[in-house]
Amino acid sequence: MKNTSGLKHQIYSEPEKKQLESVSQLLKEGETGLDVLMDWMVSVDKESSNLALGKAYQALYANKAPQVENFLQHNFPDGIVPLKSDRGIDYSPLQKLLAQSDFQSADVMTLQKLCELAGTAAVERNWVYFTEIESFPVADLRTLDKLWLMYSEGKFGFSIQRKIWLSVGKDFAKLWSKINWKSGNTWTRYPKEFTWDTSAPEGHLPLSNQLRGVRTIDAIFAHPAWKKD
Repeated sequence: MKNTSGLKHQIYSEPEKKQLESVSQLLKEGETGLDVLMDWMVSVDKESSNLALGKAYQALYANKAPQVENFLQHNFPDGIVPLKSDRGIDYSPLQKLLAQSDFQSADVMTLQKLCELAGTAAVERNWVYFTEIESFPVADLRTLDKLWLMYSEGKFGFSIQRKIWLSVGKDFAKLWSKINWKSGNTWTRYPKEFTWDTSAPEGHLPLSNQLRGVRTIDAIFAHPAWKKD
């Protein structure tokens, strides 16, 4: 195992993949490692998409030591992802669930937030028409996506699913197989057959209502939120 000074250099200077590794290693170094990790976290730009920051926050969120709780409350009282919304929607409950790695509850909450974006009728029916997605604000979809990305080490999120979909030539049948929503001709059964942790295939979460066809997820993939500014 590397010593703490070596790990400190790695988390401050190395590429993101190495930083992710160093988070796990620093957590094994006890109080000294925690001090390095916390110092590094406050040095990171709050608009950052650094996945190591998400991993570090999750680990500290699960740590109930008073000094760690005080650190998070003082420096990251609302989590690490800025919760931008052009509709005034509160994404903090979703951030808390993802910080706890409660991906199943977070998936349910994500659908609730999509319904809130679509309006009162969607909230009442508890699902979204594909025609409602076009009017979703870019800021809100990006917030939802970044929450999933940051708390899954980059494995989950709409943008990840879209990337895989593009890689298979926009073939939804191939996408379902790649992200394990379908095996052969058999749909993955909800909820027991889905994998609610980061051992799942890339793009496995969040779910969309694929059983009603591809229009909903196709509308999400077509949204301008994924265009580079």
